[in-house]
Amino acid sequence: MNINLTLIGQMIAFVCFVWFCMKFVWPPILAAMQEREQKIADGLAAADRASHDLELAQEKAVERLKEAKEEAAGIVDAANKRANQLVEEAKDAAVVEADRVKASAQAEIEQESNRARETLRGEVAALSLAGAEKVLGAAIDQEAHKELVDKLATEL
Repeated sequence: MNINLTLIGQMIAFVCFVWFCMKFVWPPILAAMQEREQKIADGLAAADRASHDLELAQEKAVERLKEAKEEAAGIVDAANKRANQLVEEAKDAAVVEADRVKASAQAEIEQESNRARETLRGEVAALSLAGAEKVLGAAIDQEAHKELVDKLATEL
């Protein structure tokens, strides 16, 4: 056999094999590779989006936490202000009540003092009459001299 003829036959078989591979084998392999490349690109893009979304979510969480802390501080301040206001109102009410009790006690003291004065005036008048009876040596009729006794009592 001739080496040239074998070589030409091999070349023709190789060209047929290459044509067959390029026509039937190579397109599905290229499609699978492109599909795999697309999946990898989509996966990387999804990972980038997820990373970006995670950063946004963390920033949002930090912002919400900051807002919640500020709101809590505002609520605490409002509660403290309200507590101070209630304390001041209670103090004012206590002062008003103390003034009322003080005025009531003062009025009661004044009434008791007036009663004691009246009682004392009556006793002084009786003692004055008794002393006058002893000095004069005669009985003084209290009913007859009531006007004089009352005048004496008011002067004392």
